[in-house]
Amino acid sequence: MARKVLMMLIAASLLMGCSFNEAVGTVVAGVQVIHLGGKVMCQDCTKSYGEWTHGSQPIKGGKVSVTCKDDRSRIIYYASDESDEEGNFNMAVNKYINGKELQPKSCLVRLVSSTHLTCKIPTNFAGGITGINLPVKPTVLYRDLVKYQLGTFFYTIPRCAKPAASDTYDSFDCDTNNNY
Repeated sequence: MARKVLMMLIAASLLMGCSFNEAVGTVVAGVQVIHLGGKVMCQDCTKSYGEWTHGSQPIKGGKVSVTCKDDRSRIIYYASDESDEEGNFNMAVNKYINGKELQPKSCLVRLVSSTHLTCKIPTNFAGGITGINLPVKPTVLYRDLVKYQLGTFFYTIPRCAKPAASDTYDSFDCDTNNNY
């Protein structure tokens, strides 16, 4: 009976695309690249609510970066990618850097720049400005593919941008001759 169960376990693991060791709980190393993906969009607050929430336009050439650190908080990896005409970006990150295994949770993804003529102000929706750490578990885990599908990062137009806290207008900007 035990032999029959063992044979069924091996057959099931082969059909599911994993090794026998994975089926009983031991992970077999083999994945060399981690894939990251997401979208870069423009959100215009001057539109009606429906258009604003559902009418975002993709930004072609929007740059997104990934920065990974080691266990001593030193940067060990940096890369960037530009979004395609549909706003999608996809990056491949080597899992091993200088002989050490990269910990995905130590990687931060954020907006860098926009090529759009007017939609150039980054927003912090989905962590676009501050960055977002990769989740503990990947979104897709299939055979040799490990992919983290991130949310959508947004840029906006200058009219929609919230002024920075340091922008105060309590004093006049004037030259030494009091020319206003």
